Amino acid sequence: MSLPSVYQNKFAEKLTILNDRGRGVLVRIYNIKKTCSDPKTRPSFLCDKAMEPSVKFINKKFPNLDVRSSTQHLGPVHKDKGDIVRALGPYYYSFVDVLEFRDHVYELLNTIDANQCFFDIHVNYDFTKSYLDLIVTYVSLILLLARTEDRRVLIGMYHCAHEMSHGASDSSFARLGQMVLEYDHPLKKLTEEFGPHTKAVTSALLSLHFLFARRNQGSEQWRSDQLLSLLSTAGTMLSPASSDTMACEYLSLEVMERWILMGFLVCPGALGTSPQCLELWRLALQGSLYITLLRDEALQIHKVTEELLSSLKGYGKRVADLKECKEHAVAHSGSLHRGRRVYLRGAVRELEALLEDQPGLLGPKALFVFMALSFCRDEVSWLVRHAEHVTKTKTPEDFADNHIAEILFLMEQLRSLVRRQVGVLRRYHVQYLARFDALVLSEIIQVPQNAMPGTLPVLCCLSCLSPILSLSLSLQNLSVCPEEESIILSSFVSSLSSLSDKGVDDKEQFDFTPLRLDWFRLQAYTSVAKAVLPLSVNPDVGRIMNLIVFHTKLLDSLEELLAEASDLSDLCFFPRPIEKMFVATMEEPSMLRYSIAFPLLCNHFSRCVHPMCPEEYPQLQATALGLCNKFLEEMARQACACIMDACAEQHNLSEQLLPKHCASTVSKARNKKTLKHPSKKGEPERGKPGAESQRKDRTVTTNMDKLHLTLAELSLSLNHVPNFTVFEHTVTPAEYLSSHLEARFTKAIVAMACYSQATQEVARPSEVLVGLGAYVTFIQSLTHFVGLDTARIIRNVLLQQTQPRDASGEQTLTTIYTNWYLEALLRQASTGAIVLAPALQAFTTVPREGEPSFSAAEFSDVSEMRALAELIGPYGMKFLSDNLMWHVSSQVSELKKLVNENMDTLVQLRSSSCKPEQMAALLPRLTSADNVLKRMTIIGEILSFRAMAQQGLREVFSHHCPFLMGPIECLTDVVTPDTDIQVTLSIFELASAAGIPCEIDPALVNVLAGSKMDGSSSEEDYKVACLLLVFVAVSLPLLASDPASVYNTEMDGYNNNIHCLAKAIIHVSAALFTLHNKNIETHLKEFLLLASVSLLQLGQESDKLRSRNRDAVSLLMHLIVAESSFLTVDMLESCFPYVLLRNAYREVCRENLLSRLPPH
Repeated sequence: MSLPSVYQNKFAEKLTILNDRGRGVLVRIYNIKKTCSDPKTRPSFLCDKAMEPSVKFINKKFPNLDVRSSTQHLGPVHKDKGDIVRALGPYYYSFVDVLEFRDHVYELLNTIDANQCFFDIHVNYDFTKSYLDLIVTYVSLILLLARTEDRRVLIGMYHCAHEMSHGASDSSFARLGQMVLEYDHPLKKLTEEFGPHTKAVTSALLSLHFLFARRNQGSEQWRSDQLLSLLSTAGTMLSPASSDTMACEYLSLEVMERWILMGFLVCPGALGTSPQCLELWRLALQGSLYITLLRDEALQIHKVTEELLSSLKGYGKRVADLKECKEHAVAHSGSLHRGRRVYLRGAVRELEALLEDQPGLLGPKALFVFMALSFCRDEVSWLVRHAEHVTKTKTPEDFADNHIAEILFLMEQLRSLVRRQVGVLRRYHVQYLARFDALVLSEIIQVPQNAMPGTLPVLCCLSCLSPILSLSLSLQNLSVCPEEESIILSSFVSSLSSLSDKGVDDKEQFDFTPLRLDWFRLQAYTSVAKAVLPLSVNPDVGRIMNLIVFHTKLLDSLEELLAEASDLSDLCFFPRPIEKMFVATMEEPSMLRYSIAFPLLCNHFSRCVHPMCPEEYPQLQATALGLCNKFLEEMARQACACIMDACAEQHNLSEQLLPKHCASTVSKARNKKTLKHPSKKGEPERGKPGAESQRKDRTVTTNMDKLHLTLAELSLSLNHVPNFTVFEHTVTPAEYLSSHLEARFTKAIVAMACYSQATQEVARPSEVLVGLGAYVTFIQSLTHFVGLDTARIIRNVLLQQTQPRDASGEQTLTTIYTNWYLEALLRQASTGAIVLAPALQAFTTVPREGEPSFSAAEFSDVSEMRALAELIGPYGMKFLSDNLMWHVSSQVSELKKLVNENMDTLVQLRSSSCKPEQMAALLPRLTSADNVLKRMTIIGEILSFRAMAQQGLREVFSHHCPFLMGPIECLTDVVTPDTDIQVTLSIFELASAAGIPCEIDPALVNVLAGSKMDGSSSEEDYKVACLLLVFVAVSLPLLASDPASVYNTEMDGYNNNIHCLAKAIIHVSAALFTLHNKNIETHLKEFLLLASVSLLQLGQESDKLRSRNRDAVSLLMHLIVAESSFLTVDMLESCFPYVLLRNAYREVCRENLLSRLPPH
């Protein structure tokens, strides 16, 4: 039969199109099955209770559905006929696609049988593979159709709605309904259909006998053959890895199993025709318990085959063989595959390491890479498939593997290596194709040398490639090469001979698709029974062309070749076993470095999408991204837990160096020579800092060693790739660790504060700062492990701590310390339990019996204020300041109310400043004078604490940013009384943010501006401000009667904190009169006058109890002047003689000295 006469059959084109079409139809039926089986995605018509009678009727009568006479049962369908047609149309036409696909497959198979085609996987590889793929696709489609439970309802309901809408049924419905009925028992029908095709199917399957037996071996045989090892034959390491059956070497074993088992399933008669068929069938049955139909749809092959053969006559022996094979598979298949996985881990690890070190070996040994990928892919697929479907087994360890991550990782490494070294592959195989393949093919078809321009003599080329000389010598010249075939083969030689290295250097895009398609067509033409050039007689052409096809794919279809050998996209449909394997990997310390293989696996899942079923895309995308996210989240969580545990260890070590822990060491050193006292029970011996670094045995690992090891392994995994793509989403593994670390670091910082709102306990800022330093130091060291921007992480976390709430809405150190200083320290200060000690620059606790000891100085001295400023920064200090000022504002508002209550009396007192007798008469008419002094004292305490905090901020700011502090201080110095008030406040606000004290507190001005009394005019508010100073001035003498108004020279203050009045008076008056744009100095002079007159009247007081602490209270005048930049000693001298202050100081010091003397 000549070339033109067989061209019209178009076997190559039909097989290619039908295989792709069949795959698409198979995916659509799969999607329909999954959609209808899920209540969430099931069509609403099938779930509607009103439709239940119609659904039952359609199921019962299908396909004989008379719409006109069944209106009673199909009423709901008629009501929603339009919606049903629109909703069920895609489902219906998917089933129509099955019908059409079946028709085309029937036609093609019959044509192939009629032409008595020759099949041999070693010779016409593409033709045989496509033929077997078509059979398996068709059988899988029919079986999957039979598994779709709602097929009758979907087809029948659409038919009814269509006929109701258009007045006639769809033209395909009758045949479609008949097909559905025929395949209610699919295998029986399939065996009938494939009866005429048994000869062709058998011949194709028998060509697999030698290949399958060679590939389906155990790990012991692999080990003895040194499979995939380049080092076992080091002398031939540079020789090209070649084979008579190149594509068969990396052909999936799983695919061959499906071909064999499904082929003999539909052609059981072939099992009795040849011992080789029976042997091949038995061998395939012993390897697996389940084979794949599509994705996660599997066929329990032994059970299904047994049911089929039992229903047929004359297959009793085959049933016995089947049961024997099943027992063997149950007992030994798990251990067989487990042994293969163990061997592959070592062999592929060695191969990957060698090729990574010497990438030039990729040229001659490219075949080894694709063989390794194919073998690994088969074992991973087998394990996942059986882990999903095998639920009960005596050997569960055979269906679980804690080390599967290493195989997945090595596969990714090989794929990455091939992509990175694509230049090596191209350069090598361009020369191989031009200087060997073309010449060998030319010799076979006897092309004259002048038809190959630019090529070397044959003998020269063969002498350069002596390792493959045996292959070339075994190829025999064609005795007869017809003209048509000669033209095609000569064009192959011409195309290959024209290749050169220049194309690689110029990065030319090669395209050998036409050559491969022509070869596929030629295979089909020459595989028919009466072909002039039959491949069955001339197998050498097929062998050399298969070699050429492999080499061309390395040049222009590398990604497709990688996918063919190592695609794991179907694992997208096995989330449960994949997640279990990942969990097992994370529990195995030695596998942690390979855990990144699971997120990278999700990169394959985008290949699941088929153009004929785009509606799957969102679901597949969600599944892939969900799995990837879950894997990376868990990896990051564990890595972050290691980091936090290591940080906690470092924190504990740094805590041992705190000064508070040195007391016992100092005590032991002082009492070293004295007798040793036995330690009290319950008090463990505290080791010296640094003892943890002393080791007598290096093999003894500490907790820190384990944490470092685990962290190093996880970091290797997270840092393996900077990013990768999953369904068009770029995933960056290190960012997962970064986000986890930020969240955990934030919680750890807050936990270090040990804040308890119930007991108002909190850690000292300095201790928290030490712990924070330990954490920061360790986190900074992470750059040695993983590519993290640790500076950004630390900066983000610490910046969040300067805000009231962090990114997750939780409280921060700023909120904790603001609340604690307000609610614990300052509230106790207002009750007299804590006093301000200016000499110590701290608040101190007044010791009281029966109360737990609490040292306020440990939380408020200079070092603690510096530490607080370091922890919460300028933003946090501003938040603290704003909260303090809010309390000041509330106190001022209450004071204004008291002034309004005593308005008339205060006006008279203000006008009687030069009339002591009249003032003395008016004073008893004032109410709540003690309350005024108490509230002003509280304001002073708050402002004093704020000043201490601001001083700490200034020192920290000067240390960190001296280049900023200098200009701010200079700017503050240039402010004069003549400067515009708004400019002054702006400058003071800048200075206050840096911690610099200002004559006028801008924060206080702002907060008092917002606390004006409702309905009061500016003049009235100004009047109240003036009278407030009058109220305070005339109330000062009342302090003399307070027993606690004793001046303590040791702390340079009063036991009842009235020395804080000075700061309150000065700053509140400066802020109030700044608001009203009045002269501050004038009003303070007026205050000095009134206060002096009031205090001088104490000298005429006859009641000693009311003037008992007159001298101590008099010193307030000096404190007020010293606090203010607006007042001077000369101003004070004019109304309160300095000699009185000098005498008062002497008397106060004498009383303090006497009080400290021991009683006689």
